[in-house]
Amino acid sequence: MSGGALMGAVAFWVLAVAAVACAVTVFVVDSMARATFALLASFLFGAGEIILLGLDYLGVVIVVMMIMEMVIMAVFMVMYMMNPAGLMPMSMVHNQRGSLLTAGTVFASLAAGIFLVPWPARGPHRPADPTFDLGKSLMGPHMLTMMLLGVTLFATMVVTVVLASQQGRYDRLGDDLKGKAR
Repeated sequence: MSGGALMGAVAFWVLAVAAVACAVTVFVVDSMARATFALLASFLFGAGEIILLGLDYLGVVIVVMMIMEMVIMAVFMVMYMMNPAGLMPMSMVHNQRGSLLTAGTVFASLAAGIFLVPWPARGPHRPADPTFDLGKSLMGPHMLTMMLLGVTLFATMVVTVVLASQQGRYDRLGDDLKGKAR
């Protein structure tokens, strides 16, 4: 095995173990905020795996999308949850038996699919730039539409947060939360 292939294999396994460890952490921590950022880390390690496969565009899209999604989730936790910033302890596991049964069934089905599906043989040649081909097949003639949609969604999120926070969270009762409600 050459030095580059060895480094790629080591990077693959490090990212895979880190992604699984962060995914397990989501269910171990006792607050929504910590679970959110553990999930973000798991997705980022998964995006690293995609980048290792040579799909840089898709990997970067996953990174950007997951960061935005998790940050928005954290902002909404701060705005709407009863406990400040989702940091108060709470159980992150609900219906543990049903969850374990479902997860085990899905895992067994997917693992069986690996061995039972007749995988296609690799074609005679690989595209010169798989990232370009993937981007072209995903977006095609709709790139301008997707760019405008992204900007519109981002503007909608910013406006929603601005309109929802006309007054700060401590304006009603003061910094010590003991003042009179206004």
